[in-house]
Amino acid sequence: MLDERCISPMDDTLSNEAKAQLVSLQFVDAELQQLNASMAVLQTARMSYSKALNEALPVLPEGETIKFN
Repeated sequence: MLDERCISPMDDTLSNEAKAQLVSLQFVDAELQQLNASMAVLQTARMSYSKALNEALPVLPEGETIKFN
């Protein structure tokens, strides 16, 4: 696991293998960050659609439910 050291693929003290692994790790971190942002957008949209659906559904008598497939 990497500690808080600031390392760069341009660091001449790193082996080619270490540089390649660092670039791969940075790519994966960036992709995870993008996926997390997309997930936040989708969760917000889901909450909005759920609220709109709830408001559009008829009011049911006590104890009755609507089942969705």
